[in-house]
Order: sequence, then C-alpha cells, then structure tokens
Amino acid sequence: MASSHSSPLRPRRTAGIFHKDDPRLRVRSLPDVCPKEPTVEGRGLCGGPSVVAEHEPWTVYSSKVNLPAALNDPRLAKRESDFFTKTWGLDFTETEVAPCSHLPSITRDDFSHYLQETAQRERIHERCKTICPNKDVDSVSSVNINHDKTISELEQVPKIFMRPDFALEDPSTFNSVLPWSHFNSAGGKSSRDVASSKLLQEKLSHYLDVVEVSIARQISLRSEAFFHAMSSQHELQDRLQDTQRAVSVLRQRTADMDRVMCQGPLRALRSGLTRNNCVKLHNKLKLMAAVHQTQPTVQLLLSTSEFVGALELIATTKEVLQQELQGIHSFRHLGSQLCELEKLIDKMMVEDFSIYARSDLNRSLRDEPQVLEKERLESLVFGLLRQRKLDFLDIYNEEMISAAKAIVNQCVADCVLQIEDIDTEVVTKLADQMRVMTFPQWFDLLKNVFECFLLFLQRIKSTLSVIRKVVLEALDSHLKNLALETPAPDSSDASQNALQLQQGVAELAYLTHEGLFISDALHDAKHKEQSSSAPERESRQDPVQTAGGANNVSAENMMPSELELNIVLSNLQEALFSASDVSHDRCVKLLTARAKDGSLERLSSAEFVSLSQAVEQFVRDTEELSGRRSVSLRGALQSQANRFVHRFHEERKNKLGLLLDNERWKQAEVPAEFQDLVNSIADGRISLPDRKLSGPDDRKPTDFLLVNGQKYAVVGTVLLLIRMFLEYCQCVNDIPSISTDMLTRLSDLLKHFNSRSCQLVLGAGALQVVGLKTITTKNLALASRCLQLVVHYIPLIRAHFETKLQPKQFSVLRHFDHITKDYNDHISEISAKLVAIMDSLFEKVLSKYEVKAPMPSACFRNVCKQMAKMHEAIYDLLPEEQTQMLFLRINTSFKMHLKRQLSRLGVINDGGPQHGLVVVDVAFYTENIQVLKSLERLDLNMAEIWEQKR
Repeated sequence: MASSHSSPLRPRRTAGIFHKDDPRLRVRSLPDVCPKEPTVEGRGLCGGPSVVAEHEPWTVYSSKVNLPAALNDPRLAKRESDFFTKTWGLDFTETEVAPCSHLPSITRDDFSHYLQETAQRERIHERCKTICPNKDVDSVSSVNINHDKTISELEQVPKIFMRPDFALEDPSTFNSVLPWSHFNSAGGKSSRDVASSKLLQEKLSHYLDVVEVSIARQISLRSEAFFHAMSSQHELQDRLQDTQRAVSVLRQRTADMDRVMCQGPLRALRSGLTRNNCVKLHNKLKLMAAVHQTQPTVQLLLSTSEFVGALELIATTKEVLQQELQGIHSFRHLGSQLCELEKLIDKMMVEDFSIYARSDLNRSLRDEPQVLEKERLESLVFGLLRQRKLDFLDIYNEEMISAAKAIVNQCVADCVLQIEDIDTEVVTKLADQMRVMTFPQWFDLLKNVFECFLLFLQRIKSTLSVIRKVVLEALDSHLKNLALETPAPDSSDASQNALQLQQGVAELAYLTHEGLFISDALHDAKHKEQSSSAPERESRQDPVQTAGGANNVSAENMMPSELELNIVLSNLQEALFSASDVSHDRCVKLLTARAKDGSLERLSSAEFVSLSQAVEQFVRDTEELSGRRSVSLRGALQSQANRFVHRFHEERKNKLGLLLDNERWKQAEVPAEFQDLVNSIADGRISLPDRKLSGPDDRKPTDFLLVNGQKYAVVGTVLLLIRMFLEYCQCVNDIPSISTDMLTRLSDLLKHFNSRSCQLVLGAGALQVVGLKTITTKNLALASRCLQLVVHYIPLIRAHFETKLQPKQFSVLRHFDHITKDYNDHISEISAKLVAIMDSLFEKVLSKYEVKAPMPSACFRNVCKQMAKMHEAIYDLLPEEQTQMLFLRINTSFKMHLKRQLSRLGVINDGGPQHGLVVVDVAFYTENIQVLKSLERLDLNMAEIWEQKR
C-alpha cells in the first residue's frame, strides 16, 4: 500500500533491495552489429530471444555515429575548425542561441509547492518500510541469489559444450573434449595415463552433475506448470474419447436415415431424369424433322415472292442449328446451304426492287394509282431492311433520274407531233426542235413539262411515304424491344425457363413437321407461353425464354439499329429533295436549250412575265411537295431575267435617247390616257393600267398634266418617261427576283434623262441636234417644270421598290437620293440661267443709262419691256410661287446694276433734280412690274438702289 503513495516523478531508490541484474530493472543495451560467441550469460533465463518481437524498433539511440563523434574523430590529425563554414558557407557564425520566449525558465522554486504537499506522505512511507519489510523483494532477492549461484556453477563447464553446433562426430570437437595425447604414450598405459583418464572422467561427471542440478533446479521452478500441462493432457484425452463415441453413433444414425429415407427417392429422381432425357431426345428428333423440311419450304415461299417469310424461316433454322442441333453430323452442311440461299434471296430482292422502281416511275402519270402494288413494296422494303440492304434508295434514285429524262423526251416528242411545221427528219435533235417552235408553242410545252413533273413528284412522295411508314414501324418495334429489356434472371428461373424452351421447341417442331410454317408455329408458342406466365409477369417482368422469343431476339439482332434506321429516314427525305432537284435540273436544261439562240431575251415584257410566273408557280408547288427551297431553276430564271432586264433597259434607254434628240422643247398636249395613268398613280397603283378593248377614246387632250391639283406643262418625252418607269415598276411586280437589278437600271434611265436634257437645254445641244435657233426662256422654264415632275414621282418609285426588297437590300435605295439631288441641282441651274439672262440684259442696258429728260427714260422703258416678255414666257409654265421667287431674284439683279450705275454717275438721294428724275424712272419700273400677273403684291424694295449716308 505504501507504494501507491510514492511520487510518480521521483523513482524510489532503496539500497540492497534491487539487484543490478534483476531482469525487471535491467536496461537493454544498444544492439551490436558484430556477432559474438555464445556465453553463459547470453544463454541465461532472461537473455534469450523474445517470442513476441525478435527485433527492437530502431531509435536514435541505435545510431552508431552522431555529431559529437564526427567532431571528435580520433582518426583526423587535427580537429577541423571550419566544419560548419565549409559546409554552410562563409556567412556562418557561431552565435548564442537565444532562449525561447515561449518556454519559461524552470528553477527549484517551481517545485517547492509540490515538495511541501508530498513531504508528509514521504515520511509516512519511509516509516512503513522499516516496520513492514517487502516480502516480494525478499523472494526476488533469494531467486536472484540462486540464479547467480547457478550461473557461477555453469561457468565452470567449458564453453564448447554450450555451443549450438556441438557434435562429437566432428573430429575437432571430439579431440577437444577427449585429448588423446594423454593416452598415446609409447610405453603403453602408465599410472599417469590412468590418473589422467580418471581425472577426465571425474571432470566430465562433475560437468554432468552441474548441468543436471541446473536442469533439476529449473524443473523445480516450473514443476507446477509441468503438472498442470500433464493434467490438461489427460483431460483432453478423455474428451476426445467421448467425441469419438458420439461421432460413431451419429454415423450409424446417418446410415440408417440414408437407407430408409434417401435411396428410394433418389431412385425415383433418377427415373424422372431418365424420362426427361428421353423426352428431350424425342423433341430433338422432332426438331430435326422440322429442320429437314426447311429448304423445301423456303423454295415454296420464294416461288410466291414471300421474301420476308423465307428469310425468317432461314434465320430461325440457323438459330436452331446453332443452339439446339449443334454438332449433329447429318446437318453439318445445312448451315452453309442456308447462308448461300440467304445471299440468293438478297440478290433477288435487290433485283425485284429495281424492277419495281423502274415499272413504278415509268408508268403513265395520269389515270394510275399513286402507289403501285403497295403490299409488294412493303414486303420488299421490310426484307431489305431485315437484311441491312440500306442502299436500296440509291437504286431508286438512279431509276428516278432516268425517268425524269424520259418525261422530258416524251413531252417534247408529243408536242412536236402536234406541230406540222417541224420536220423531224430534218430537225432531229430535241433542242433544235424546241428552238424552231414559236414562243406560245414552246411555252405550252414548258407548262406541260411542269405539270408532268408535279405528278411525277407526287407519285414519288407517295411511294416514299409507304417506305417511310415501313421504316417507322421497324424503328418503333426496335424501341419497344429496347424498353422491354431487363436484367438476366437468376439461376432457378433460368433452369425453369430453359425447360419451357425445350418443350416449346419440341411442340414447334411437331407443328412444323405437320405442315405449318415455323414462323407461325413460333408465334403460337410465344402466345401460349405468355398466357401461361402472365401471373408471374405481374410480379416481375422476365425476358421471354421460349423459342418464339428467341426468334424475335434473332430477328431484332438482324434488323438495323436505331441509328441506321434514322439514317434511312434521313435518306428518304433526301430522296424527295433529290427528286425535286432532278426535276428542276431537267427544266433548267429545257430553258437553256430554248435560250441558246437568245430567243428568251427577245421576248416582250408580257411574254417574259408569263414565263416568270409559270416558273415561280412550278417552283412553289415543288417546294410545297418536297419541303425544301430549290435554287437551280430559280437561278436559271434569274440568269434569263438578268439578260431580259439588260435588253429591256437598253431598249428603253435607246428609245429615251432618240426621243430627247428629237425633242424641240415645246409644250405638248396631254392625251387623256396619260392623264388616267397619272390619276392611277395618285390612287396608289404604281403599275400600268389594263388595256381597254373598247373603241377609240373621244376625250380631247389638255394643255397641262394635272398632278394632285397642280398643273404641269410638259414635253412629250416626259409623258413617255412616266410610262417607262411604270413599266419598270410593273416588271418588279411580276418578277420580284429582279427588283435590285431593275432598280439600278431605272436609276440609270433617270440619270440619263437628267444628263441628256441638261446637255440639250442648258448646254444648248438642241441647237445642233434638232436645229433650234436659240434656247429661249420658255424652253428653260419648260425643262425645269419637266424635271420637277420627275422629282415629284421619285419618292413614290422609291416606296414601291422598298416593298419589293429585302431589308438587307435597302442600301441600294440610296440611288434615288442621289438622283433627287442631281435633279434639284439641275432645276437650280435652270433658275440661275434665267436670272443670268436678265442679269446680262441689265448690265448691257443700264451701262448706257443717263439721268436726263424726257422721263421715263428709254433705258427703263426697254427694261420694263424685257421684263414683260420674260413674264409672258414663264407665267403659264411655272407655278405662281416659283414665278415670284424668280422675279425677286431678277429684281435684286436689276437693283444691283442700277445702284452701280447711279454710283458711277454720282447721283444720290439728296432731293435734287437728278434724284427726282431717277425717282420718276423707278416709279415707272415699279408700276410696270406690279402690273404683271401674280406680281401685284411683290415687294420690290427699290430704296436699296441708293447708297446709305455715312
């Protein structure tokens, strides 16, 4: 009890109680790497190897070389003083290690409190040790004393007897133990030899006694464990005897049970297994009989073109051969024969499909059903899909191209037979025959070709729809089979289902042998199996394990995958697109053959519009059938349209040039039809009016063209120009695809009119072209009014073209902005020219002006006369506002020249006689100007002729 009060930090040390060799207190030395001879101490009780751990774990104490040893190596001549500097660099310096700030400084005072608390308990503990000596320590001490005594006795025995390899058979060992040198004296046995022999015998006997005593001492120390082991051995033998008797009884009872309860049922099971094997053998024989009838049945199906049934029968038979009849010698060649037969069926199906496509596409387009022999087509397509012959659409496309060529040839031949003017013996080529036709004849041929191709495409679409339906059914079946797939059943279900499979196959073989088709028999067996296993499928859905199910799995494996079926569907759509493209390509060749000699370019506007409308209608119908936009025929039409537009524009541009070159720039009368044309434009109809079939129009022409209540005095060329740009707009209405090109051409036409009229009027080109004597103010005013009329219609033309263009094409409308600016600049130049005419007159007349009687002066009379002529020339041509603005500019020019002349004469407004004479002339000028029509309220502001007084 006293030991429990000892301090855990201070080990107890009592002299004479613990021995230094006590195994409980022995400190293990570091392991030595050098082997040593075994000693008595090494073979003691506590020095043997450990049963638990042979090797001690390595620690830092196991190290043989450390830092002090390296620094104090005695092998070095002198101690290296630069050990750290040569390793860590010259910057290394030895410094004192600063004490750690996180660890406090520990002194004896820190333990004072602990020593005070434990001092009392230590004194009590020491007192108890003197009163009650430790028995355990005494027993250990006695054991240690005996152990030391045993070790000292064993040390007397030579070490050679303690070696693990001690063997007297070894001559060296034997000689060491028995030194024969003492017994080999020459004189025989002497008393000395006898004494040595006895001494050796006694010594060995002593060694034996020492060892036996040591062994006896060790046995006495472990006698209790020895006797316990012996008693345990006897008890174990008793228990083994009881166990042996129990096992014998159990074996006897088991033998009785086997004889009474097992051997009879086992014989019954063997009999049942034998019966099942016989049934399997019988079923196998019936199945062999059914397989034997496969080839005749396939031949029968092929004779009726039942390709699908024949293929299913072959697949079923091949599967039965591989699974149920594998290894049967009599059927060793049947598999290869079926494979060859299947290849033959593949060729027959491809050939039959080619014949079907040819007959379907080349039959009459009218009064025939859309789909020829639908059941036959479905059977062929399903068979081709089943055999993965997915390129059958290529055959259909080839036949389709040939049929399209035949349609054009037949239509041309039928049309030529109805035309008596064409000699087919002279004109043999179809292209030449088409160029010989008149446009109405060729146009009727083209419409007939369009109609035939529409019927052709409808028939192709119907046929492809039937094929598409078959492919979709195959795809739907494939997806359903994928949805029904479940994980494999367990072993018990597999064995039961395998038994059902054998029975179902046997029944099918019997039915087939009786004359039924294997496919029908499989279907019936599958139906029976499903009806019998319905309750089981309600709980869990197992895969069908019957022969019919096996057939479905086989057929499913042979059918194309979902990806392949989707590719076939895509190819079907592409086939319809291809049919539309082929039809358009043949029509393009029809157009190019006709246009080879330029006949399409020479068509009238109405004829080309009718051609364009027919082509557009055909293209829209084919796009509606195929579902994809086609560009080939539109491109060919666009090419012809560009040529037509070029010829159309050149004709009108040349016509406009001729009209301008013959224009005398006199006011023309406006026929009633042109007034109606302008009125229709005002009502929002930017197109040519329909031609009237009634008699001649009795309405008289008018002097002016009324546009939105304004009068326009025009020349005949402008009236025809209005009709021309309406023709351009009408072409855009009829052929929207040429809107951009037509807009560019119309811009060119308007620019041509502007530039050519400027050359003829402002540039005085009409003097040489038409022989005019001079360009009068009336000619200028009439040209200005014509330009204003064109400027009035440009925004309407722009708005009309804007409705025909795509948003991305609106940039071309900027041409109208440029044209409007050019026209307005031209109008301004004409106004400036009119002012310049009067300005030169004022400069000439007023330079001779003198302020003297009589008044009004002749100069002012001449000016007023010329002003009146100017007014008379332009009053009926220009509107009132423009007339006023023009005369204001003329008046400004007059005031400028008059002011300059008065300044030259030195006349000022000082109220003198000369000032009075000038005032009289100015009053005369003002009176004559304000007498003119529409100039009564014109503010002339004649005070500006006088210099301002400074």
